[in-house]
Amino acid sequence: MIVPMKKVSLFMLASRKKEALKKLRRLGLLQIEITEGRGDRVQRIKEEISALERCVFSLGKPGKDAAGGDMPPEEALALAREVAALSEEKQKLHAERSALQAELARLQPWGEIDPGELGALEGEGIGLGLYEMPASEYDALGDDVKTLRLERTKNSVKCAAVSLKGEGNGLPPASYRLKLPACSTSEIRGRIARAESRMAEIDGLIASHAKDILPLKLAIASLEKELQFEVYNSGMPEEGLPAGDGEVRLAYFRGYIETENAGRLMQAAKENSWGLLIEDPTEEDNVPTKLKNNRLVSLIYPITDFLGTVPGYFEFDISGWFLLFILIFFGIIFGDGGYGLIVCAVSAALILKSRAGKKPVPPAFVLVGLFGLSTVLWGVLTCTWFGISPEYLPQWLKSLSVPFISNVYSDRLWYPFGPGGAGLTTSQNLQIFCFTLALVQLVIAHIKCALRNRSSLKVIGDIGSVMQLVGMYYVVLSLVVNSAVFPFGLVVNGVPVGTIAISLVGIGFALNFVFANYEGSIGKSVLASLVDIVSVLLGVVNVFSDIVSYIRLWAVGLAGSAISATVNELAGPLLGNFMFMVLAIVLLVFGHGLNMILNVLSVIVHGIRLNTLEFSSHLNMSWSGHKFQPFEE
Repeated sequence: MIVPMKKVSLFMLASRKKEALKKLRRLGLLQIEITEGRGDRVQRIKEEISALERCVFSLGKPGKDAAGGDMPPEEALALAREVAALSEEKQKLHAERSALQAELARLQPWGEIDPGELGALEGEGIGLGLYEMPASEYDALGDDVKTLRLERTKNSVKCAAVSLKGEGNGLPPASYRLKLPACSTSEIRGRIARAESRMAEIDGLIASHAKDILPLKLAIASLEKELQFEVYNSGMPEEGLPAGDGEVRLAYFRGYIETENAGRLMQAAKENSWGLLIEDPTEEDNVPTKLKNNRLVSLIYPITDFLGTVPGYFEFDISGWFLLFILIFFGIIFGDGGYGLIVCAVSAALILKSRAGKKPVPPAFVLVGLFGLSTVLWGVLTCTWFGISPEYLPQWLKSLSVPFISNVYSDRLWYPFGPGGAGLTTSQNLQIFCFTLALVQLVIAHIKCALRNRSSLKVIGDIGSVMQLVGMYYVVLSLVVNSAVFPFGLVVNGVPVGTIAISLVGIGFALNFVFANYEGSIGKSVLASLVDIVSVLLGVVNVFSDIVSYIRLWAVGLAGSAISATVNELAGPLLGNFMFMVLAIVLLVFGHGLNMILNVLSVIVHGIRLNTLEFSSHLNMSWSGHKFQPFEE
């Protein structure tokens, strides 16, 4: 459930606000609505946190000899400055090495070059330049041009041209002259080697501090607490009130507290002479959300935390329904009892490891185990085990499956209204199961809405939505599954099922149109629907598409089964040959492992979507909330 909150306004003397904040932090009950601080101290702490975070990033993962315990902020900042200086030096060395390597690559076609030796010749009055020109131009040079050919290719010539002091070398103006380096090529290689040696040394120095990552993170957490305090202290508004010949300055802020803790805050306010106003929050307030559920339902929190989804304070807490349906979706998408056994084994290993280390078992490990059990159950119901054809499975496994969705009976037709009419295949039965699951989940959404609106005529609009869902469910069966089995003219035992379904859609739409926007006046509700008529009409289409959307469970599960069966077909012939048995095992492990990874992605993309989009949209949920985070030590 969503824990009830109260909106709080707290007043105190401005001269005592720092003292009040310290007491409120020890109390640890109140979330304060101050997000921006002022002053140099706030900026300095932010810069220190940023420096420490860059240091932690540079250090990478903690070493095996990682230290624990606290590190004084001054020592942590000194370490951050040292690592930053080393990182900056390494960056400069890297840039220098890249430039030297580029220079060496430019000179490489010319061999070893020493500009110092060429300069010595210049001092003797002899000019020596390195040139490259087309071979045809070189061949056309006169005998008076003194050159030393260094290299000749089909199209060009590299040469050294000699000229005496005060004279030209006689080469064509278009000849390319090599720009000499600042130092010899051997010196360039030496500088590259020295840069690489120093970079390796820097890497070692930085790596030696990897053991300090945990203390650095504790220092960051400490500074973040200090920053939070300074933001509240500097960002708290103040007002001056006339008092006698002068004025009294008051500081104040707004915040939120759990309703059950409001009494403790009132007592603290009385003891410290604070002004206190406690109100019920309104929908205009940015109320934080705190969820409180039993241990079973709380197992869903690792997923919602990973997604970063938090219901708004005035929205629904669907944690229990989310957990129930994601377990069902996971089992259908993975769809293979053998895969489920592997997931259960992984979960059991993680739980046993935690218990062996005398650590609390993370909820995520238990959740993985439930996912595995759900997959095993679906594998039992459909007789799906590692993609093995049912004819090769033992009879007792076949007998555990449910016939109308079991792979054992995939070639059989099923007649829901007795023999003589059209029949359904096992795949169509599975589609019906998915659509039925959609109907159940979406009806639950509107029942929750109806319970919330039970004191208003708006509840009639919710009833209309349920009627639309039920009627549209039959429409989906007719249009998507099998129109011969579910025709619109179907009559069962004198009951015109098809006609009733169409009527439910029409009547449900009318009720929803009239009462969905009811706020005390039916006329205004109808007018609101008319103003938004396009969305209202599209809502009927959305009901159809939302139900059909659940067919993704069957489709993704079918794709996974096809992949596992294909892997078995590829590896099967190899298992009959001892020489290729290892290759077959590798193929099986790789193929089924890849399939399981794809299934995990499918659960994230499809299974979670059905909860956070289709189900949530029928609850009018936008997941616009943020977590309740009290100011505490």
